[in-house]
Amino acid sequence: MRAGLEASGFQVVAVASEATDLTALVRASAAEVIVCDLDDPSRDALESMRALHRDEPRPVVVFAARGEPEQIEAAIEAGVAAYVVEGLAPARVRPVLEVAIRRFRAHQALRAELEETRATLAERTLIERAKGALMQRRRLSEPEAYRLMRRWAMDRGQRILQVAEAILRENSPDST
Repeated sequence: MRAGLEASGFQVVAVASEATDLTALVRASAAEVIVCDLDDPSRDALESMRALHRDEPRPVVVFAARGEPEQIEAAIEAGVAAYVVEGLAPARVRPVLEVAIRRFRAHQALRAELEETRATLAERTLIERAKGALMQRRRLSEPEAYRLMRRWAMDRGQRILQVAEAILRENSPDST
C-alpha cells in the first residue's frame, strides 16, 4: 500500500499496525488523508474512524479484503469517504483518493451549511418569540413590533438577535 501511494505521488507521513486511536496518530502526523488497508474492518477500527471523523475530520479511504454490505454501511456511517474492496492497482490509487477527498470536502460543506441553517432558524425563532412578546405586552402589530426591535438594535448598536434575547429575558418568570 505504501509503495502504491508513494508511486502515485503521495507522501506517507505515518503507518499504524492497527486502525485504533486514529485521532491521536492524525494529530501527531498532521496527515491530510487517511488510508486504511484492512483485511476485515473491526468494530474497534470503525469506532476509531468515527472518533476521528468527529474530532479531526479528514478524508478516510478504506481498502478492505471483504465488503459485506453491513461493513460498508458501518464504514460510511463512521465517516469513511471511500471503501474499496479486494485491493487496488497502483495506477488507480490517485483517482480513488482524489474522489474521496472531493467527496469529503462536499460532505463537510454540506455539514457547515446545515449548521449555518440551524443557527439561522434558531435566531429567527428567538426573534419571532420576542416579537410575539412585544405584540402581547405593548399591543402592537407584527410590523410595529419588528420596527421597534430594529430601532432598539440600532440605538444600542446591537444585533436584533441580542435585542430579542433581552426582550425574552425581561419576559421570563425569573426576571420578575
